[in-house]
Amino acid sequence: METLNTLWTRLSDPDSYAWMAWTWQVALFFAAIALLLVIFTLLAVFRPETPRRGILTIATTRGDRLFISLLGTAFIHVIWLAVAPADLDLWWASIISLVFVVGVFLTV
Repeated sequence: METLNTLWTRLSDPDSYAWMAWTWQVALFFAAIALLLVIFTLLAVFRPETPRRGILTIATTRGDRLFISLLGTAFIHVIWLAVAPADLDLWWASIISLVFVVGVFLTV
């Protein structure tokens, strides 16, 4: 029980999160991911779906497509940061990611 108290003390201390760059944009990003997970969970419970083949040509559910979209978006942004010139805005990577997400969720 002492270990749980120690862990709780560390987690509840605001200084233990000082190394993170918590800005409103980061908070908004994580809130959007959490909201997406809640929405997709509710959709899975109240409107079950059978896997279907889309533009990816593999059988996927909504949750699979969400995971692939989030993963692909992360890769697009990391690659953008690695290869794009510094004067190009990160919003271009976001636009490319949005096109990617729409493509993943399309039904062919």
